[in-house]
Amino acid sequence: MLDSVNFSYIGPNGPEKWGTLSPSFAACSNGKAQSPVDLVMTDIVMNQELKSLDRNYLPTNATLVNNQFNIGVHFEGKVGDININGMNYSLRQLHWHAPAEHRAHGRLHEAELHLVHLTEDNNNIAVIAALYNLGDPDPLISKIEDKFYELANENRVGNKDAKIALGTFDVEEINKRIHRYYRYIGSLTTPPCKEGVIWNIIGKVRTLSKEQLKLLKAPLGPEFQHNARPLQPLNGRKFEMYNYHK
Repeated sequence: MLDSVNFSYIGPNGPEKWGTLSPSFAACSNGKAQSPVDLVMTDIVMNQELKSLDRNYLPTNATLVNNQFNIGVHFEGKVGDININGMNYSLRQLHWHAPAEHRAHGRLHEAELHLVHLTEDNNNIAVIAALYNLGDPDPLISKIEDKFYELANENRVGNKDAKIALGTFDVEEINKRIHRYYRYIGSLTTPPCKEGVIWNIIGKVRTLSKEQLKLLKAPLGPEFQHNARPLQPLNGRKFEMYNYHK
């Protein structure tokens, strides 16, 4: 949720000012390994040591939440883990940004999904990210589309912190094998912009409909309608690519 200091994507509290809004936001200005970034071909290296991102998420109770700066799904029970470098990261929540924050070879995508995982002590973060183009409806959003309308209605009547119960959330759509991903070390893309986040960007681009794109924005205020942080410098970082081979 929002820190005690409010931030925005436009105006005097916009991204270029985040680092000055609170001492705990300092990394937003002076961090050297910030996100999002542009996945440029010349900065991608193959790494045969990378392991597949095996996931076996289980259906669990979940809530659709207006985080004010994005729309997300919060899980109430244990969903499942990913293992990175021998460490387990548990899926805690997912949320969307529109337009996408990361770019692929300079291309701007319509939206981006973040699956946020934390270690048991909550100190280490790993994110699986998927980019969207406009096209066929996204099955993940389609399953809870009616709840998005409910959330938008709650916002219209002034309930800006609305939470809509989803019941048992079907995770089948985010369980599919990832054949290619790109890994780099970056940061949270919202304040406090904490660094050391392990980003895993899926190579396969998802699609969503124009109506679904509107739903991702409908409950948000005008200062969060365009909730993508500008690109950050790579500062010498590389992307490691994983490619699935049978």
